[in-house]
Amino acid sequence: MTMHLARGLSTINTKKPKQKKLTNAQRQKLEEDLRRLNKDLKRQGRHSERMTFEQYVDYVFGKPQKSVKNSQFIPLKSVEPYRRGDTSHIPSRDSGAGIAPRKESLKYTGDEIIGIATLHKSNAVPVRRGTDEAKDIARMRRN
Repeated sequence: MTMHLARGLSTINTKKPKQKKLTNAQRQKLEEDLRRLNKDLKRQGRHSERMTFEQYVDYVFGKPQKSVKNSQFIPLKSVEPYRRGDTSHIPSRDSGAGIAPRKESLKYTGDEIIGIATLHKSNAVPVRRGTDEAKDIARMRRN
């Protein structure tokens, strides 16, 4: 026996939601936003990216852009690719120091910590001088 989804017998909603109509206030706000956007695009010299109101509404609500019918393909002018000049080799900069020296390993040189103890499932804990931490760790107590 095969399992199929039958309309009405499933909890999965397969209907597309209806689009809500724009209110006058929403329409005015969108028109104002579109005017500002087109003005900014014009200032930036991006005239071809300006939109009509219907295109802007589709853009705002995430609808796919409608394809423009009877649009003509305009090929770009043929331009030769950029070729580098006669500099076939550029030498690296010599700092005179050779390779980088190895970093010295860090070592504890103070006398505050007297050792490392193990507390609760291999947890390494530092033991400080002048405190009762060693006794607490021996009794398996946390601070």
